[in-house]
Amino acid sequence: MENSKIDLHKILIANRGEIAIRIIRACHELGITAVAVYSEVDKTAMHVREADEAYCIGPAAPNMSYLNQAVIIETAKKAGCCAIHPGYGFLAENAEFARAVGKADLVFIGSTPESIQLLGNKVESRKTMAEAGVPLVPGMKSDSALDDKTLLKEAERIGFPVLVKAASGGGGKGMRVVNDPANLQSSIEAAQREAKAAFGDPTVFLERYLVEPRHIEFQVFGDWQGNRIHLCERECSIQRRHQKIIEETPSPALDDELRHRMGETAVKVIEAAKYVNAGTVEFLLDKDRNFYFLEVNTRIQVEHPVTEETIGIDLVKEQILVAAGIELSWGQDDIKQRGHSIEARIYAEDAAAGFLPSAGPVHFMKEPRGLGIRFDGGVESGDEVSVYYDPIVAKLIATASDRASAIKRIQMALDDTVILGLTTNIDFLKAVLEHQAFTDGNLHTGFIPQYLPDWKPPAASDEELGLALALASLPSERKTVSTGDGTHEIPSPWLEIGAWQFGSGGLK
Repeated sequence: MENSKIDLHKILIANRGEIAIRIIRACHELGITAVAVYSEVDKTAMHVREADEAYCIGPAAPNMSYLNQAVIIETAKKAGCCAIHPGYGFLAENAEFARAVGKADLVFIGSTPESIQLLGNKVESRKTMAEAGVPLVPGMKSDSALDDKTLLKEAERIGFPVLVKAASGGGGKGMRVVNDPANLQSSIEAAQREAKAAFGDPTVFLERYLVEPRHIEFQVFGDWQGNRIHLCERECSIQRRHQKIIEETPSPALDDELRHRMGETAVKVIEAAKYVNAGTVEFLLDKDRNFYFLEVNTRIQVEHPVTEETIGIDLVKEQILVAAGIELSWGQDDIKQRGHSIEARIYAEDAAAGFLPSAGPVHFMKEPRGLGIRFDGGVESGDEVSVYYDPIVAKLIATASDRASAIKRIQMALDDTVILGLTTNIDFLKAVLEHQAFTDGNLHTGFIPQYLPDWKPPAASDEELGLALALASLPSERKTVSTGDGTHEIPSPWLEIGAWQFGSGGLK
């Protein structure tokens, strides 16, 4: 792409849920027409209602709808769009899709296919970063697919425990911790099967397993004029099944000197990859304050709001402006953090049953309100959380002048959040935020298995049950939504609710 400016007057959002809504609202602030796509099961979804136009792209299964590259690009052309924003997940880090979008004379709102491809392969990216002088977790040296004998030799060289990791993808898939050499072979085979199923690539590699590290990431940005900066860090150490659920900024572990060194390294990473648009450079920080490059997420992150709240920059709007060829309006010296921000991801899942996803209708939702509270939701009362997609319901963000105040504020906001009809992780999030180790800032990626391994939800009181039943009696107006095939009425949850039952996690 050349540096010339492009008029991005109409954008297709190739995603769903809260991130699609977030992008739609950024488009509207910029005066851009926002086009949604939806699967058959998402016909009346919130992102469809928020968009200016909406088009069905196939059945519920992701590979037949939100992962169908050809149909998405064809729909964008048909709707007269000039760009596609992939959000996160689905096709956001798919170099093939980014390349196909460009070949269709559309603008891909993200980085270049070359950068996405390089950074999406952990083996290749490790090699590139080693050449750039970026600190790496000690690991295997080979940059090719390895046979079992070579992998065992590499594991012995690195030293146990080792971490088996998929070369492609993320989200904890294709990952195994191996403490005993006798279990290496079976762990490799299991990781390969999982990686093949999730990413279509069974290649794995090995690196030293760091005990109780912190997960620290830096928001980065680049433009087509060659400017590349970071926008400070996010602490993402609170994870379940290798996936983040609570993030915050600034990190309680970093002082100004360490923040500066890590930030400079993050910029070095994206310079080595010739990176454009928004991305995240992820590091592991050990107990001795040594940090190591982990990977780059070549997209906007789920947790981007905490950066926005403390930096004062709309990252999604900036993505669109950079994609249009506009130079970053701020430099490294302009980035100043103010206050402290914490995000809690609200999922439809049963934390007491191994975080199993929960699906079904949202009979009633009440969003929290108050000073410093932001609620990025993907559903409303009457909507449904589908079994086909990631069960994230909303992101709750609390910002205050300092960390202690932000913790108190988000605890109060979670108390004020009501979601009836689904089992959610709200009580579990409260338990994490109330734990003394969290309050003290003693965070690491093994926090949940160490401190909350056998967590159970508190029993519901008679008062809570009565309140839930009272809320269920409230009337609700019917809504309509306009899609490509006409106007559809959204049934009232109070007319469609059916039998109610109170059990673990709330009313169902």
